[in-house]
Amino acid sequence: MKANLLWKLLAINLPIIGLIIVVIWMAIDFLAADYFSALMEQYNIDPAETHQMFLDAIYRYLIQASLIALVLAVVLSFLLTRRVLRPLSDMADVTRRLAAGDYTARVEVGSKDEVGELGVAFNRMADSLERVEKLRKTMVSNIAHELRTPLTNVRGYLEGMADEVVPPSKETFGLVETEILRLVRLVEDLQQLTKAEAAQAYLRRETVNLPALVAEVLQFSAHHFESRGISVESEFEEGTERVQGDRDRLAQVLRNLTDNAWQYTAEGGSLRISGTRVPDGVSGGVRLTFANSGGGMSEADLAAIFERFYRAEKSRSRESGGAGIGLSIVKELVEAHGGTVGAESDAQETRVWFTLPL
Repeated sequence: MKANLLWKLLAINLPIIGLIIVVIWMAIDFLAADYFSALMEQYNIDPAETHQMFLDAIYRYLIQASLIALVLAVVLSFLLTRRVLRPLSDMADVTRRLAAGDYTARVEVGSKDEVGELGVAFNRMADSLERVEKLRKTMVSNIAHELRTPLTNVRGYLEGMADEVVPPSKETFGLVETEILRLVRLVEDLQQLTKAEAAQAYLRRETVNLPALVAEVLQFSAHHFESRGISVESEFEEGTERVQGDRDRLAQVLRNLTDNAWQYTAEGGSLRISGTRVPDGVSGGVRLTFANSGGGMSEADLAAIFERFYRAEKSRSRESGGAGIGLSIVKELVEAHGGTVGAESDAQETRVWFTLPL
C-alpha cells in the first residue's frame, strides 16, 4: 500500500512537470522566436537561416534541460514523498504490533503538519487501547479474586460435611448460604456495572425532585444508620431541588452512596448530605455531597475510589460484602447524565460528591 501511494503521488507530479515544459515550449514558439525575428529585421539581418538555427538550438537545449529537470524532479519527489509517507508506514507497523497484542507500540511524531496530527491522534488511540487492555486484565484478575474466596469457603464446607469433619447443622448451612449470597451480590453488581456503562443510551429523562428522592433512599437505609448510631441530616440550597435525569438511575446512585456512607462511617458518627449550586455550563448545575465523619483517606485512595473493585479498607469492605463496584457504578451513571464525580478528605470527614447539569 505504501509503494502504491508513493507512485500515485509521483504520478500526480509528472503531469505538472510536463505541463510546465509545454508552456515553456509554446512561449518560445510564440514569443521568443518572434522576438528574435524582430531583432534580426531591426538590424537588417536575413532571419531565415539564422531563425531556424536559433529554434533548433533552443529546442535541443530545452529537450536536454527538460530531461534533466524531469529526472531531478522524479528523484527529489521520490525522496521527499517517501519521507513524508514514513509516518504512515510506521503507523502500519504499529498497527500490526497492536493487533498482535503489543499495546506499548507508539508512532514517532516528527512534524506538526497534518501527518503529525494524525500520528498524535494515533498515539492517543493506542493509549486508550492500552488503558482498556490493562482495565480488562485488572477486572479479570479482580473478578477471579472475588469469586475465589466464597467458592473456596463453600467447597471447604461441602468437603468438610462429606468427610464428616463438619456437621451438617443449621449453622453450617447458614454459613454456606452467606457465601452463596456473596456470590449472588457480586454477579448482580457486575450486571449493574454493565448496565451503568450503557446507561446513556437508555436514560429516560424527567424532572426529578432531588430532596424527595434523597429522603426516600434514606428511609430504606434508616435501620443501618440507627443500628450504628449514625446521625443523618440533609440540606439543600434554593434552586437545587429539581434536576433533569432518569429517576431510577439517580436513585441507584443515591443508594450506592448511602450504602458506602454507612459502611465507612464509624459507630456514633454522622452523615451530612448537602445540595449546592455550582457554575457548571450555561445554566449551572447541582452538586450533591455526602460528607461522613471519621478518619481521612490518603491521596492514593481518593484518586482510585471510583475504579472497579477498589477498596480503601479492604478487610472491612469484604466483611460487609462489598466488592468495590458501587462507586464505579455511581461514576458511570453520573457521567451518563453529563455530570462529574469526585472525592475530598481531611482529618475530620470524607466528602464524596457528584454534579448534575440543570
